[in-house]
Amino acid sequence: MSTPLADTTNPDLGLLYAVNGLAKRSPQWLDHLVSWIGEYGILIGLGMLGLVGWLQARRRTDAPVAIAGLLWVPLSVAIAELANLPIAAIVNRPRPFVDHPGLLVLVDGKAGTHSFVSDHSTMTMAVAVSLFLVNRKLGWIAGGLALLQGFCRMFMGVHYPTDVIGGFALAVAVVLLLAPIAMAVLVPFCHALTRTAVAPLIRAPERAGSAGSGGRNGKGGKGRGAAPRGRRRGRDAVRCEEQPPESDLAA
Repeated sequence: MSTPLADTTNPDLGLLYAVNGLAKRSPQWLDHLVSWIGEYGILIGLGMLGLVGWLQARRRTDAPVAIAGLLWVPLSVAIAELANLPIAAIVNRPRPFVDHPGLLVLVDGKAGTHSFVSDHSTMTMAVAVSLFLVNRKLGWIAGGLALLQGFCRMFMGVHYPTDVIGGFALAVAVVLLLAPIAMAVLVPFCHALTRTAVAPLIRAPERAGSAGSGGRNGKGGKGRGAAPRGRRRGRDAVRCEEQPPESDLAA
């Protein structure tokens, strides 16, 4: 039985018909491509962005904080999806093709599931917003993928525009409202991990040559103008003693 929300307003239904109409006029290979992108491709792309973000975060000076932000990405997705369960059950909105048989449906197995809010839209926007908090460049790319995800879901005929907008709004609310609480827990946790065997996953190991031994002259620095070895070592020792130890935000 349809709920009042299933009787969509004309702009909602009109936009759906306009986007889904592109699928009717497109060649079959393009329909299959968009369906694969909308179901799996964008999620795979977001996973690759997360991997790039992790590789970059390990090399930052605030690596534990950045890694904590990346851990919030999958956690925020999981929380947003859990929050969607009672919303979907209360609204109980059927898929658009149930009430509007004229739509072209490009994916099977959706008839018995809820339409509001879009799970795929929620997941992709949660990744985009949480990733933006850590790496703005990657966050913008993920945001573009999230918008493309919403378009694909309408192109495939499985979601109303308001389903997509609702998923975006739910994701933004979950990520931004719970981020301070999550970071208060995850940042000390990541700092603690830097003192365990999994430290390379949090902070990239320093390269062997980064300590600066020998310089460009090589062979102990015997080039022209090089300071005596004893005096150079003495100055370096003084610098090491005067430099304060690195502060630990987890303490």
